[in-house]
Amino acid sequence: MAAIATGLRPITAVAAEVGLDPSELELFGHFKAKVRLDALALRRSRPDGHVVLVTAITPTPAGEGKTVTAIALAQALRASSAPTVVCLREPSMGPVFGLKGGATGGGRCTVEPAAEINLHFTGDFHAVTAANNLLAAVLDDHIFRGREPQPDIRRPTFHRVLDTNDRALRHVIVGLGSAPREDQFDITAASEVMAVLGLACDYADLRARLGRIVVGQTRDGTPVTAEDLHAAGAMAALLRDALQPNLAQTQDGGPALIHAGPFANIAHGTSSLVSLLLARKLAHYVVVEAGFGADLGAEKFVNLVEAHGGPHPRVAVIVVTVRAFKYHGGVPLTRLGEPAPAAVTTGLAQLRHHVQIVRRLGMRPVICINAFDTDRPDELDVIERAAHEWGIPAAVSTAFTAGSAGARDLARIVLDECAAGPPDSGGRLYGPEAGLAEKLDVVAREVYNASGVTFADAALQHLKEFEARGFGRFPVCIAKTQYSLTDDPHVGGVPQGFAIHIRDVEVRAGAGFVLALAGDMMTMPALPPRPRVWAIDLAPDGTINGIS
Repeated sequence: MAAIATGLRPITAVAAEVGLDPSELELFGHFKAKVRLDALALRRSRPDGHVVLVTAITPTPAGEGKTVTAIALAQALRASSAPTVVCLREPSMGPVFGLKGGATGGGRCTVEPAAEINLHFTGDFHAVTAANNLLAAVLDDHIFRGREPQPDIRRPTFHRVLDTNDRALRHVIVGLGSAPREDQFDITAASEVMAVLGLACDYADLRARLGRIVVGQTRDGTPVTAEDLHAAGAMAALLRDALQPNLAQTQDGGPALIHAGPFANIAHGTSSLVSLLLARKLAHYVVVEAGFGADLGAEKFVNLVEAHGGPHPRVAVIVVTVRAFKYHGGVPLTRLGEPAPAAVTTGLAQLRHHVQIVRRLGMRPVICINAFDTDRPDELDVIERAAHEWGIPAAVSTAFTAGSAGARDLARIVLDECAAGPPDSGGRLYGPEAGLAEKLDVVAREVYNASGVTFADAALQHLKEFEARGFGRFPVCIAKTQYSLTDDPHVGGVPQGFAIHIRDVEVRAGAGFVLALAGDMMTMPALPPRPRVWAIDLAPDGTINGIS
């Protein structure tokens, strides 16, 4: 991969396509820029563009091409003369160097300059890491000096972060020489500061949300916040530039806003709220990706992002692959390349369930079959016939190899579905007045197909405390594996009769949600047996190789 792809448009030309003036940009070289926040304020009175959500069925470990599809759809809509902006999360260097690799698409559907976006980009992840760890340092100094309010060090709730997969940091001792205690590191994408960055709509909102972050509690149970520690102002200063959306471009020169990077299996898993609000003032169509399957990204987009002022997508594109159907049809990962039309038929239950999720959330489903060279015509036919029988529009996408032309049929369907108007029913699954346990139970039953929820004693106690402290009206964010509808990553298909086990809950008062940890979900991933870090290198001419 070249350090800078050839044939890119100057970022000022990309900005001009959607009506952004050079004075509204802060340039990072020729091909990247930040968009000033006042660009949104100046366009408040403009009509809103249609929002199209790109989600997927429960993925295999390799992923099913959701980012490729989001970029491809944006490229194809733009090629049809429909002004379009694609909104993506910023890549975390954890997956870049770990199992999945880069998050800028692939083939002829990428956002550029890809290598720079996958690594440091405009420094937003570093700013989040710095702000988070500043608060952690102030907290430990506050404890050391015995200042009031004094947090109970037996129950720390705020952790240091690093944007690297590192299992050695899951359990650490901090405070040696002062007040040592057991603690842990999280990955930066799991930081509440990242969630705050993704949900704040302006500088005042950013500052207020940072001040509400709960870092612990006193022995009588009173929450201790970043505001109590006098740290929120400095944190906001560190994040001032990071709150501005990043403008880049698709491989064919179309506008792309790439901003914030919360994981969908830990947080809300989509681009920043401010980038979404800006995009739908700049374009007729906004294509936004929400992480992993509809059980995670789509559910959290509707129940969490919308709860904080986000737009409601009219259409949801569900990305599927033949290999994913084989996997959910019982074929081992090592044999997904072998012909198995019967397994594809069995795996269709997964698609039907995700269609139901999308409809329950109030969006029109569209199926995108992301095709691979190894797919057989009879396997593709199984999926297309099922979509036809269910009355759901579907298109085969060959955009990875063909670019925008390979997603032309998908774009036509999306335009038709947007023009058809909103669905008759569906939307958020619960209201703010519902209890926290009830909200978790509703998500488990209606989205995961579970029989209900079970709670560890600690989780029940913390839920009771949160409601008593006024956090009960928050939406819930369930942190669970992306590889299964259950909380066990090894269970495929659409199982029944299982319960989601919540081992603990944490309040994210700044971000404005309650995080429920399900199963063995970790907030600090580990490197896989063959990490992608082995393949990444720098050539003598400055070319970065191996990021994919």
